Amino acid sequence: MDPISKFLAAYKIPVGPWGKAFFTFLTDNFNAIFRGFSSGLNFLLDGIVDGLLYLPPIVVVLAVAALAWWLQKSRGLALGVALGLLFIINQGLWKQTVETLVLVAAAAAASMAIGVPLGIWAAHKPKVYRVMLPVLDLMQTLPTFVYLIPVLTLFGLGNAPGLIVTIIFVIPTAVRLTHLGMTSIPRAIVEAGESFGATRSQLLWKVELPAALPTIMAGLTQCIMLSLSMVVFAALIGAGGLGTEINRALGSRKIDLGLEAGLAIVVLAIVLDRMTRIGVGGKK
Repeated sequence: MDPISKFLAAYKIPVGPWGKAFFTFLTDNFNAIFRGFSSGLNFLLDGIVDGLLYLPPIVVVLAVAALAWWLQKSRGLALGVALGLLFIINQGLWKQTVETLVLVAAAAAASMAIGVPLGIWAAHKPKVYRVMLPVLDLMQTLPTFVYLIPVLTLFGLGNAPGLIVTIIFVIPTAVRLTHLGMTSIPRAIVEAGESFGATRSQLLWKVELPAALPTIMAGLTQCIMLSLSMVVFAALIGAGGLGTEINRALGSRKIDLGLEAGLAIVVLAIVLDRMTRIGVGGKK
């Protein structure tokens, strides 16, 4: 090692100890708050899963197929959704799929609920977006396993930390695509609304959001796909679902189990993608 490298290594910036001290401070002083929040979130997610599992699987399949038809007005899509879900039942992975579906739906909904307002705010305030941009870059580029350690420390095991990790990973996509949709609106459309005397609120709800809706809906689809990509990582900190089966297959080298669980994730991804293509090429 050259002298400069030795010098730099000898005076290492204690980033790790600082981070450890910060999270130790949080757990020592706010552990009850974090664990209480985690317990409440676990109770809610587990309750939704139990409610869906209480129903006969065929009833849920028919309900999802009917929802697919209502959203896209396509009999072919409804039939494809039904066949895909029946395939999952045939593979004996219904319970795991329901757990994954609840986690993905909750993560996508929470990400859109947080990301869309932030994207609108950033579109109207360029300075805010410039401040927000490096944070979004950090959230998307930071390795997923780095998220797991502090979240596990603060919230323990279960679906709740899995949901939190997924939301952290997914939110930047919702913010970016909402910002893109809002800033891509032709200026003439906004000026037309202003010329008719529309207020800022009316411009937002009746002009800007309808014009940006296709891009925002593309953001929803991307949030769902990214949430599905996180199920394997979320399983490492106690989240149930298909990710658990993937990790079991990986640990025991069971090719058959890995293939079955992987195909179930693919089927679920296709179903959710086709159902949420509203305003981005769908019929509705």
